[in-house]
Amino acid sequence: MPAILSRVATHRTPGCYHGGAFFEAVGEEFDALERLSTVISADVLDAWFPPAPSVVDAIRSHLPSLLRTSPPTSCAGLVRAIARARNVEPVNILAGGGSSDLMFLALTRWLSPRSRVLILDPMYGEYGHVLEEVVGCRVDRLALSRRDGYLLDPGRWVERLRATRYDLAILVNPNSPTGRHVSRVALERAIDAVSDRTRLWIDETYVDFVGRDESLEVFASERDNVVVCTSMSKAYALSGARVGYLCASPSTIGELRGYNPPWAVGLVGQVAAVAALDDPSYYEARWRATHELRRELGRGLARLSVDVVAGVANFLLCHLPVGGRDAADLAAAAREHGLFLRELGAMGRTLGPDAFRIAVKDDVTNARMLEILGEILE
Repeated sequence: MPAILSRVATHRTPGCYHGGAFFEAVGEEFDALERLSTVISADVLDAWFPPAPSVVDAIRSHLPSLLRTSPPTSCAGLVRAIARARNVEPVNILAGGGSSDLMFLALTRWLSPRSRVLILDPMYGEYGHVLEEVVGCRVDRLALSRRDGYLLDPGRWVERLRATRYDLAILVNPNSPTGRHVSRVALERAIDAVSDRTRLWIDETYVDFVGRDESLEVFASERDNVVVCTSMSKAYALSGARVGYLCASPSTIGELRGYNPPWAVGLVGQVAAVAALDDPSYYEARWRATHELRRELGRGLARLSVDVVAGVANFLLCHLPVGGRDAADLAAAAREHGLFLRELGAMGRTLGPDAFRIAVKDDVTNARMLEILGEILE
């Protein structure tokens, strides 16, 4: 273990790129925050809707006190609220400052340079960064094919896991940047066929857009080799608050709890998350609206001869027409119009230079994005 911590402490590789280039227009020292309402930040996947009114009211009414007051040390109230909402026990939950915070906490604890891990390609780029650049372990990639719509075949995944002894396998489900989803039933059946010697990490950042009944949290709470990682950033419009959690068996959570720092989530984040979990009807309506907004955006992109992958979350994976602009060129041109798109080089080796990801926004902003892209692609 000391060798791992030493490697992390002395690591000098730049962090994984996550988009957020729109802050170049806003100012990284926040000197032009009013521009947040004018730039189109489609390079990150923040919610197109605001937090629930109850969340905003709770923060606005007590903001001076919340900013100057130390939060509960162990996030105990937040943990109870998550457990209640997810039908598990508090001993199954570990809260942290977003999913990336929990990834660095757990993966650097569990893995060493001798470890072997299976991930998908393409997939959320932070995982490859932590595994290869921070921990330095061996990473194998299960390629997802554009020909198959980037769908994961659970049987093929199981075959790969049974053929090689992996210490860890990671799935993002629904996957980013593809937006494709494997059903809970199919995934539970696949996991039952995998050796319990392999720990399985399921990232469910976008599962709310499919439906809470598609989460594996209850399943994970009863198995020592399954961990569900969830962010409340996208589905609950709390990206700025940095709230996430792990759901796993009591023994797995207990193994990590002693390494989770005090005050892992700030007081504003804890209050906002508890209020959000207490208002499910507001968010369920927004998740339903997201599907129609995504479909309409996809239809508009198709009219521009853009090949759109049929995702289920709050974004779309797109491929530009053959022989035209590449994604880097498109993103640079769009930026001149105040539209920020995400190039996908850090997310996989199979996508190609014509692939980009675009976040779903409200109908007015979606129309403006299509107008800008239409001007460029003409």
